[in-house]
Amino acid sequence: MVRWHIFFSGRVQHVGFRWISARFARELYLTGWVRNEPDGRVEMEVQGSVSSIRQLIIRLKAQPHIIVEDLEVEEVPVVPSERVFSVKGY
Repeated sequence: MVRWHIFFSGRVQHVGFRWISARFARELYLTGWVRNEPDGRVEMEVQGSVSSIRQLIIRLKAQPHIIVEDLEVEEVPVVPSERVFSVKGY
């Protein structure tokens, strides 16, 4: 199990990115959170298997109304007590 802190850049706000992320993450049994940033990026912390996190990113990039131009990924410590994937505000 790993936890990745990710910033998504591109056309990622006002396209349902956070809600679609949450749906896909839950389908893949991932935990964490996602939120919009004031600078137009979307920030996410996501936890689970590497293959499931990669699948989440592939699914997001495949959405016709989302354009991911750049990803900044950093591995961060796992949060053992986390049980859900949530959508946060700014």
